[in-house]
Amino acid sequence: MSAVAKTQYLGTGRRKKSIARVFLRPGSGDYKVNGRTLDAYFPSETQRVTVRVPLLSIEKQKDFDVLITVNGGGVNSQAGAARLGIARALLRFNAELRPQLKKLGLLTRDPRAKERKKYGQKGARKRFQFSKR
Repeated sequence: MSAVAKTQYLGTGRRKKSIARVFLRPGSGDYKVNGRTLDAYFPSETQRVTVRVPLLSIEKQKDFDVLITVNGGGVNSQAGAARLGIARALLRFNAELRPQLKKLGLLTRDPRAKERKKYGQKGARKRFQFSKR
């Protein structure tokens, strides 16, 4: 019984509270997100395009099957996390793609996150009404 090693490239992406583990496998261009198709998981076309951008930018969309496991956060941040994960997995596949991906801003983790509520205030920035007298 010989075990045939499958070639796959792993990339991890994060955005807000979302974490995406991305596996790139040689294939025909199928996307699976938590066991569902890309169209079934991401309701908006904008989110689907966000996820596809890294492979489209290097014109390898038909060369890889993409398996994404994502959890936490909302659907938009999950799409952003998946995008970063795919870009990082592509670097594992071929490090020479780095300048091209970096130029498009696909390797930069978006640092924006929810700001915490402060004590004595209504929210992160909102204050209670000020009364002079």
